[in-house]
Order: sequence, then C-alpha cells, then structure tokens
Amino acid sequence: MCIALPGLAISTEQGQLTGRGLEGFYRAGRRVLSRCQVRVAGREPLAVQARMTSADSARFLGTVRTSPHVGPDPDVLVERIRHADGTERITVHSTAVRPLRLPVEVALGTDLADLGTIAAGGPGPELPASVHDSGLRWSSPVGSTSVSADPPPADALASAGLLRWEFVMPPGGSASVELRVRPDRAGPVRAVGRAATSPLAPARAMGDDHRAQHLMRTSTEDLQALLLRDPAHPTDTHLAAGAPWRCGLSPADALAAARMTLPLGTRLAAGTLRTLARTQLQGPGPQSGMIPGPRRDAGTHLPPSCTGTEATLLFPVLLAEARRWGLPEVETEELLPAAERCLTWLRTAVGEAPYLRDPQPGGPERCETQAHAHRAALLGADLLDTCGRPGGAGLRHWAQQLRAAFREDFWIDDLGGGRPAAARAPDGRPVPHLGAAAVHLLDTGLLGGGELASGLLDKMQTEQLARLLGGPAMDSGWGLRGLGAKEAGYNPFGHRGGAVRTQETAVAVAGLAAAGYEKQATSLLQGTLAAAEIFGHRLPEMYAGEQRTDGSAPVPHPAACRPAATAAASGVLLLTTLAGIRPDAPAGTVTLRPVRSAPLGEIILTGLRIAGAPFSVRVGRLGLAMVEEAGDGLQLGV
Repeated sequence: MCIALPGLAISTEQGQLTGRGLEGFYRAGRRVLSRCQVRVAGREPLAVQARMTSADSARFLGTVRTSPHVGPDPDVLVERIRHADGTERITVHSTAVRPLRLPVEVALGTDLADLGTIAAGGPGPELPASVHDSGLRWSSPVGSTSVSADPPPADALASAGLLRWEFVMPPGGSASVELRVRPDRAGPVRAVGRAATSPLAPARAMGDDHRAQHLMRTSTEDLQALLLRDPAHPTDTHLAAGAPWRCGLSPADALAAARMTLPLGTRLAAGTLRTLARTQLQGPGPQSGMIPGPRRDAGTHLPPSCTGTEATLLFPVLLAEARRWGLPEVETEELLPAAERCLTWLRTAVGEAPYLRDPQPGGPERCETQAHAHRAALLGADLLDTCGRPGGAGLRHWAQQLRAAFREDFWIDDLGGGRPAAARAPDGRPVPHLGAAAVHLLDTGLLGGGELASGLLDKMQTEQLARLLGGPAMDSGWGLRGLGAKEAGYNPFGHRGGAVRTQETAVAVAGLAAAGYEKQATSLLQGTLAAAEIFGHRLPEMYAGEQRTDGSAPVPHPAACRPAATAAASGVLLLTTLAGIRPDAPAGTVTLRPVRSAPLGEIILTGLRIAGAPFSVRVGRLGLAMVEEAGDGLQLGV
C-alpha cells in the first residue's frame, strides 16, 4: 500500500493491478484506476520482488524470457515504480546479447467506485474507455478519470482498454513508459507530508539495535503520509485515522497520535487542537463542550464506547502537554477557551458523583474513562493555574475524591493478588475481565518540572497491574492482548477481545517504564519490535493475539488499517520512552528518566524538537542518558 493522502495505491506483491478486491489507484476515497496489467513480448512478467521504498512508493521487479531457447536465465527485467500520487514508471531492461524487438502492452480499466462500496463487495463493472490525448479516459455520473502516457503509445485501443508500444532495444538497453492517472479537473496530489511546511520533525534513531532505526524512519514516513489539511483552514493539519478503511478524521485517534508525536514538535498538536475546537458542541444542553466522535466496539463484555468522551478528555491533556513541549504561549491562550469548555463539560457530567458514566442512559462506568477523566482533571487544573484561570482547585478536589473511591470500588481482590475491574455496571457490580484498557491507569500525564501526575492506583495496586500485564495471559510475545487469554470471550482476532492493539502496547511500555517496572516494559517492547520487523517496520493498528512460539510470526488482522496514525505514532513513543524525555519548556528545563536496563543497547535519537529547537539525546549501554543537542537556554533538570 502506497499512501500520500488523498492519494492511495493498493496491490498485491505481484505488482499487477487486476481490479480484484481493493486493488487500484485511489483519490479521495474513489478508485480512479482499478486495472493496470503489463505484458512484455506477450507475457506477464514473473514477479520476483516487491518492496516499499517509502510510505508513498513501491518497487516491483519481474522477469521475462523472450525465447525458450535462451536457457533458464531471463533476458528481460521489468521494473515498476509506483507512487501514491497516481504515477507509475515501467522500465524494461534487456540483458540479451542480441538486439530485441519488444512489444509492451498495458491493459487499463476502472469502475470509478468508492472505497466503501468496494469494501462491501459491490463495485460495478468496468466502464467503457475512450481514446484521450496520449492515453485513455473513462466517464460515469460520479466523475471522469484519464490515464496519460509518456512517451505516447504507438496504438491505443479503447475497446480493449489497451495501450501498446514497440521498442527496439540493443544489448543491455532499456526503455521506460510513465503513466499518470488523474481525475478530470484535478491537479497533482499535493501530499501534506511532502511539503516543506510539514509539521513533523525528521527524527532519526541510531544505535546497537538496527530495528530502532527502521522503526523510527517508517513511523515518521507513515505519519507524514497520513497528514490531512483542514480544507477551510489549510494551515491546520491533522492525521487521518488510517488506510485504507479510515482515511478521514477520527477525533480520539487524531488527538492520541498527536500526543505520542510531541517529541517531533508541537505543530501537529496545535493544528489538531484547532481543527477539533471548531467541531466542539456549544450552547445549552448536557453535551455542551463535547467534541463529537463515533461509537467504538468495546468487545464482548461491554457496550460500544463513546469516542467523543475520550476526545473531550484528551483535548485539555494534549494542550497541557504540548505547552510543556514548547507550544508558544499565544497558541496556548488561543486554545485555552476550548479546553476550559471540555473541563466544564467534565465537571457538569460528573455532578456530585465520583465517577464519569457513559453518556447514554444506563451506561457503565468504564475503568479507562475514569483514567482519562482523572488525567484531564489534574493536567487541566495545572493548565488553568499556570495560565491564571480559575477552576483548578475544584478539579483537583474532584480528582482526589475519584482516587479514593476508585481504589475501593474498582479493585477486585482475588487469590492472584487482585485486578482492576474493566467497568462498573449501573447497579454497581464490577465487570471483572482483564483487558488492555487497564494500561491507561499507568498513563497519568506530564506536569511541570518533569513530574508525572498522580495515578488512580496505589503503589501495591500498580505493582499487581504490572505483574498482570507482564504475565503470559496478557503478553502474547508479540505485544499486549486486548483481552487476557484466560478470559471468557477471548478471541485472538477480536478488535477489543484479544487482538494486539499497537497503541495500547506502546502506552503500556511507556507507563510501565515510568513506574519502574522495566522487566515487563522490556518484554512488551521486544515483542513489538519483533512484530514490527516482520511487518516491514510498518506496524498495523492491530494484529492477532496468538501466542509467540519458536519459528512463528504475528498474524495480520484482515480489518486492520496499515498504516494507522496511532500505530505509527506508537513507534515514536516506544523509542522516545527509552530516553524518558520530560520537558518543561516554560521553565526552560528538560528531565531525562531513561530505561536503566538499556534493552536495545546504545540508542541515539536525533532531530527531535523541544520548544521548536532541535533536540538530540544518547542513552548508553549502561542506561545513562546524555543530551547531545538542545536549544539555547534549555537546562537539564534533576
């Protein structure tokens, strides 16, 4: 899959676009070309290699034997370089010792179907083509598209959708054809991430473990490829949720990914916050202050959750932490009213109760929702105080009440040492299953001076949760299962019922490392890096939670986005966690809390950003961190 939104190109490793399944070139969710099949000397090339060269391009290599009498070696190589922007260069190389006359044919077709229709298995038949300039054109009531070729073909047969060239090639010679597919009245794809104004810094990772370098490079490339602009405010960018299924804005995912990528700069966070502030509900009513979001499957034990609640609670957290990473004060002040409305909604929705319940009638009180709400209250209070706004004391008082109640009501004692409840039913009964949503209890948020906010669990409960997350029921060897393998309803392919979700694994690694449970954090980190290597360092949003064994490999999930914003951002979080970077840009300090066991040996992270200035850090094999580059005036905290 080549991606540079709004452009997308999908094919199998064979390289040929056959029109089956999802194959084709897409622009803004519509398939503008479904079939692009190459034949050389009347034969389809034998595919020998396919690889991604970047997030938006792939290289396919095939061979052709033009004569059965030349022996087993091919005498023609066919190279195809495909880009997400709708261009493809086909190059034919001759390795023959004699001149060759090579006919090259490209069969083209399209149905102009939208992605949703294709995914549901309902695309229509191919449209009839017409000859157009140096290629072919197709039209339907939904629009038109054309393919142009350089050099122009010798023959163009509309009835067969065929372009044909005949090349006379000397020994060792080569010839190329470039195809450009484009909807009518549409210019070239101008991918946000390829612009000089990209909001993400070009970070790099180097060191003893080569996987770190590949993961950082692929993660940042995928993040660049998933960037979108707000059409009404083109200076504001945000991340699409993922390809191919969710190429639009998903508020909770966009905020979570922007938060994990704060080490790459604050501009993505600012653009995401401004974009979502414009969607915030205002006026009278219980939803005033919420950021709308769709419902999301929560597995077999709980009803679907409201991602609008998650997004509303993430908004002030991202703003508070972006300020610590160096978001300019003028931008903080601009976004502060929207954050205040989120916090007002929280206090109104809770009322006199200690817990935040799901917004639908009779909804449960979810464990992760309380974690999100507690973090939002503490970081929101800190934000209000530092900006001279009222309300911080009330938020802290409620957070203190929530902590005291949660440690009693949400903790289930058992012979194994206890566990946090996944939720409380409306009648107060705990929902006892163990799932990865509990990792959010470890994600308390960053305050000033490099300090982390208080968590909902006490020290003994945190230690027990770390033990559970590091146990074989949750740690699959490839990452953290969404539901424990011993729980009723466990399904290794369940979205929230057993599949490994990359984001939650990364949050677990960061939370465990920050709490001092490096053994469990390292096991999950190593498993995720092993999975990433098998996935070509492009982590999917989820994959099957099957147990890792000798010689096994992680199993892809058929419905997973890959790339996905949260998965790509998780790569950044996993690697920066090793250095434990905790900035406080308003105070001019940065604190380092590296993982002392140095699980990847020496690692050097360069090209990061704090307060807009380059920041580089080295963690040695003994687990000691050293700042190698920083902006003027930034001091190392204790």
